[in-house]
Amino acid sequence: MLSMKPADNLRFAVRDRINNVDVGPKHVPLNLLGEFQKDVSDFLQGSSRDVNSADVLVSIDEGSLVLVAAGLLTASTLWSDVAQLTNPDSLGAIDPKRAAVVERWQAQAHSNPNRIYRLEDAGKHVLTTINANSNFTQLADTWVMVEKYLHGQIVDWGGKTKANIHLVLENGKNLIVSAAQQLLAQESENRLYRSALLHVTAEENLRTGELRNLSLRAFESHHPTYDEDEFQQMVHKGTAAWKNIPNAAQWVESLRSESA
Repeated sequence: MLSMKPADNLRFAVRDRINNVDVGPKHVPLNLLGEFQKDVSDFLQGSSRDVNSADVLVSIDEGSLVLVAAGLLTASTLWSDVAQLTNPDSLGAIDPKRAAVVERWQAQAHSNPNRIYRLEDAGKHVLTTINANSNFTQLADTWVMVEKYLHGQIVDWGGKTKANIHLVLENGKNLIVSAAQQLLAQESENRLYRSALLHVTAEENLRTGELRNLSLRAFESHHPTYDEDEFQQMVHKGTAAWKNIPNAAQWVESLRSESA
C-alpha cells in the first residue's frame, strides 16, 4: 500500500459513452449525474462521517464528468482508505460504506465496458481506476464472541414467546437484545424510556465492528450524578493543600526534574 498524506482536494471522475457521445458536463444523463453525486457523497463521508458533505465544496471539471471535492485536509481516514485501494484485496480493510461504493462502481463497469471511474489527486494524477478489468474483492468477514457494556435508552421490551429489549444507543443506532423472560420479570425498576447500562454477549465483526446475536446477561447500576457540594469540598481541600506553594506548576516541574 502506498503512503498517502492528507490533501485538500480529491477528484472523482466517471467516463462513459452514451449515444456515441462522450459523457461530460454538457452531456450527462440525469440518472447518472444523480447516482454519481450520491456515490461521491457516500464515499467522502464513510460510516464515521469524518467528512461533513455540507462543508465540502464541489466543482465540475471538463474531461468526462469530474467532481472536485475541496476542504478535505483533515479527513485522515478518507486518505488512508484511498491509499488502500492500490491493493485489489483492500475492500475488507477500508470503511464499509466506501467499500460499498467501490463495489457498485465495479459492478457498473463490469456490465458496461465504456464505464470507467477514477480517483485523482489535485494534480490529476490517477490514484485508483475502476473499469471492466477491475477485481476489487472483500475477504470473508470474521465474527468473534465478545462481552460488551452498552449504554442507551430502552424504548421497548418484552415479548410473548421471544423476549427482547430495543436499545437506542447514544449515537442513535437501534439494537435488539434478546433476554430471558425470567430476567425481565424479576426487574422491579421501570426501565422503559430510561437510560440503562446493559451487560451483553454478542458476536462482533472484526472488520466493521458490527454486533449481532446480542443477548442480555444483566442490567448494571448506572446512576451518574453531579454533587455540587461534594465538588466544592474537593476544591476547598485542594486549595488548602496547595496554599503554601507560590507556583504550583514550577514545583511539579522541579519534582519531575529530580526524579528524571
